[in-house]
Amino acid sequence: MAWDAVERLLAEMIIAQDAKLLALARQIVARLTPEDLRNPQDFPPLMESAEFNYEDGVLAGLRAAEMAVRAARRREEK
Repeated sequence: MAWDAVERLLAEMIIAQDAKLLALARQIVARLTPEDLRNPQDFPPLMESAEFNYEDGVLAGLRAAEMAVRAARRREEK
């Protein structure tokens, strides 16, 4: 699989997980914004939710994978 395809796939997965996380967060605390998710510690009900923390961890893992793929690509292209 080409680097571009891998990066596109990860970007799509991140977008989907971001939307899933926001929808879940809004079930817990209504009217949350995407910006609010950058500081979930400001919303105790989110921090108390095991499901929210799990899905937030999945998103963090996808973002870490995206950075790792970009770094590998740069190393290979040098």
